[in-house]
Amino acid sequence: MNNNLSTVTIAPMTTKTHDYPTRVKAVVQGKPGWIVLDQIRTVDKRRLVKKLGTLDRNTVVKVKAVIKEMLVD
Repeated sequence: MNNNLSTVTIAPMTTKTHDYPTRVKAVVQGKPGWIVLDQIRTVDKRRLVKKLGTLDRNTVVKVKAVIKEMLVD
């Protein structure tokens, strides 16, 4: 979907949070943080300045599971 639109769906990250069920621990550029899935939003791709990194497969699986729990189950 993100390849065909001028917008992209994102989830912000933070380094400080509470252990909410809608937050997933992640390490990006060697720094620990949290993916804030309760604040998913859509932004114009022009607002993205640079790629900070990628998530490992295990983190992606956790993110998908939390999104499924939030929106489907």
